[in-house]
Parts: sequence; structure tokens; C-alpha cells
Amino acid sequence: MSFPKDFLWGGAVAANQCEGAYLEDGKGLTTVDMIPHGEKRMYVKMGDMYPVEMIEGENYPSHEAIDFYHHYKEDIALFAEMGFKTFRTSIAWARIFPNGDEEEPNEAGIQFYKSMFEECKKYGIEPLVTLCHFDVPMGLVRKYDSWKSREMIDCFTKYARVCFERFDGLVKYWLTFNEINILLHSPFSGAGISFKKGENREQVKYQAAHHELVASALVTKIAHEINPDNQVGCMLAGGQFYPYSCKPEDIWAAMNKDRENLMFIDVQARGYYPSYSKRLFKEKNIHLEIEDGDLEILKQYPVDFVSFSYYQSRCASSDPEMSMADGNVMKSVKNPYLQTSEWGWQIDPLGLRITLNSLYDRYQKPLFIVENGLGAKDVIEEAGTIQDDYRIDYLREHIKAMSDAIEDGVDLLGYTTWGCIDLVAASTGEMSKRYGFIYVDKDDQGNGTLKRMKKKSFEWYKKVIASNGEELD
Repeated sequence: MSFPKDFLWGGAVAANQCEGAYLEDGKGLTTVDMIPHGEKRMYVKMGDMYPVEMIEGENYPSHEAIDFYHHYKEDIALFAEMGFKTFRTSIAWARIFPNGDEEEPNEAGIQFYKSMFEECKKYGIEPLVTLCHFDVPMGLVRKYDSWKSREMIDCFTKYARVCFERFDGLVKYWLTFNEINILLHSPFSGAGISFKKGENREQVKYQAAHHELVASALVTKIAHEINPDNQVGCMLAGGQFYPYSCKPEDIWAAMNKDRENLMFIDVQARGYYPSYSKRLFKEKNIHLEIEDGDLEILKQYPVDFVSFSYYQSRCASSDPEMSMADGNVMKSVKNPYLQTSEWGWQIDPLGLRITLNSLYDRYQKPLFIVENGLGAKDVIEEAGTIQDDYRIDYLREHIKAMSDAIEDGVDLLGYTTWGCIDLVAASTGEMSKRYGFIYVDKDDQGNGTLKRMKKKSFEWYKKVIASNGEELD
């Protein structure tokens, strides 16, 4: 096998999907705290329904989640038992600045993350930290309409500077925005954006993205100034689009879908808007407000590496009548050659190798797979065991694809499986859609003891890491 000696094996979570304690120790409300589990979930996520307040009778999964806030020491000990080299998590912006724009940070929030990162370091685990993982402080949504406003750039850079300064020496690997392209597909959950009547939605989304891109570049600058050893990455909701057929129109449709998702990463990794963006903006009637100096900032401060999530490949057709795959906000035509998960996500390990090669050919920067995994309904057997062979099979084939990509010449820094401990699914708000090596006793209605239990995959992944990817059976 081909994994380098310093390969960063580990797992990933997000603050809003695992921490809970949503108003504890001074934390403010975030966008995710306002997204219910029930039938109104998609209306809120898509920006069609502005969540003025909590809806009585609805379940809000992020409010308790798996209570990682109070269990992080035992959970990190379990990660260490598996042999994690890295642990990807995020900082909840509203734990540091409850409304998003206070003069001084919330010291209790600082101390929580400091303690968590120190716990990782105790076991030799390198934190990989996302600054904004889908949780914008509601104070900024109410005051500025979130990333619609350029005021957000200063708020974000101030927040990032505090994180870089206060966690200096504890965190070296940083990501600016999680899955930045998701704001096109799920605007409120992606970037806190709700739409007003009559707004040009495409204009709103791309202008908000421009503000995030400028903020990302400035944050990269600040990170390097504070500590030259800091490594800053961007993050893409990845997965290659295949043409449904060799019909030229299908190939063109797939190319355009790939470009739509990669455009923001093009800016973050290369430092400029790609040439194809001009026609896209023209056809969508988008007129970006770009201030003097913005383009120079983008050019001067590209990211150090490119990270991405990979759960499935996607398929595109020029025929609008083609049947669509289920299960994700990023629309895809059904690929007849692939099996699907219980939630309709298409399973394609070779697609990971294809995506890795495509991204490395495009950017020639180190890559990092920061999410990959199988959401499934796990069953506790009479003996108290959880035999998740389906998860092992999924991960094994994807790890083989990673190895092949490294042999192909791809520079791959590491691999963090998604939801290394069960957490609330971002797509559906369910606990029953489980990804972890560690089972958490909690159901979709919020009931349960929060007891942690090792699944069969726990020992399997432990062997994978110990053998540096050589032992996969």
C-alpha cells in the first residue's frame, strides 16, 4: 500500500452536530439552532422561511445533539484508542462571540476549546479545525442579513484572529468555510441566507459567496502572520459529475455542473475568478459588487491545501425529464450502474479516485479528504454488539481508492471519516442516520441515555490506522 508514514488518519465532527449545550456558558444562538427536525426543516434550510423564533412543538436536534460539550474527554479517549492521528472538529463562532460582533470574546468559550485541543494533544492527536461549519451567529443574521452584507468580512476576520491567537501552538491545520459551495444549494444552512420577496436569488447567493471568499483570503493572511507554520485550507462538497451518456450535450451538462461547484475553490486555490464565471454571471443576471482591492486580496492569499467531502459521485444529463437520485440537496441524475445507501446516496468508491485525480490535476496543491462515510441504521443485537459490516465494506473500498490515487501521484495529506462518533445528520436532522465507529444512545425524538458503545468498525479502523492502511480485512 502507498500511504506515506506521516499520513493523518482520523475522524471528523462539527460543533453544531455534536456539542449540544446550545446556550451554555454564554454561547449565543446560531443558524443551525433555528433549523427544526420536522416538516419545516427544508423550508428553513433553503431560505424560503426565515426562522424568527423557535417553533413550539418542534424538535431542534442541535440543542443537545450528543452532548459532546460534556463528554469530549471520554470521546477523545476513544478516538485515541483507535489511534487517531488527527481529529477534525469546528469552533462554534457563537461560543467565542455570542452575537458575532462583540468587542471582547466570551472567555468561557475560549477555555472550552482550549481544553478540548489540549486533550487532543495529550494523546498526540493533531486538531484540524473549521472556523465556520454551517453555524453563523443569529445576531449577525438579524443585524446584517448574514453574508449578504460586506460587514460580515470584518466580523469573521476578527473572530478568526482571536482563534489563531488564543489557540496558537494547539492548532496548526485550519479550514475557513465548510463546503462553501453548499450555499448555492441550501442557502440558510450553508450561509445563513433567507430570501426576501422579489430578490434575484442567484445575485444574493453569489454576492454572499464573494464576501466569504474575500474573508477566507484575509483569514489566510492573518493565520500566516500570526504563525508561519499555520496551514489553511478551503473545503468543497466534492464528487465528480459524470455525463449520463456520451451524448455531447450530456458531457457539456456534466462539465457545467462541475464548474458550478468548483468555481469558489478555483478562487480560493488559484486566487482569481475563472474565465468561465463571466458567462455564468451574465446568463444569471449577476452583477457582483467587487470593491477596490478585493481581487488583489484574492490573488495574494490563496489557501495552502484543498480539502473536500466525498460521499458519492454525481451524474448529469441534458434531458430535464431524467429521474433524479434521492437524498441530497445537490441534485443528481440516477446512475444506473451504482448501488445506493438507505438514504438514496449513490455508492461509488472509484469515484473517489476520479475526484482526487481531477482535483489534483486542477490545483496541484495537497489534498485532504475531511469527510467520507456511510449513513446507515445500526441495530444493537441481543449480545449488545453492533455488527456494522456494511460500513466496514464501504470504508474499505474507499480507502483502496485513496491508495490508488496516491499511486497515481496525488499528494494526499490525510483522511477523516465523517461522524466518527454518531451525531445529528446535517441533511435530515436525524440520529438514526448513523456514521460512527461509536454508537450514541439517542433517537430522532431526542430520547436516550447518551451512552457510548463501540461498533465492530471501531476495532477494524483501529487496525487500519495501526497498519497505516495496509490491513483492511
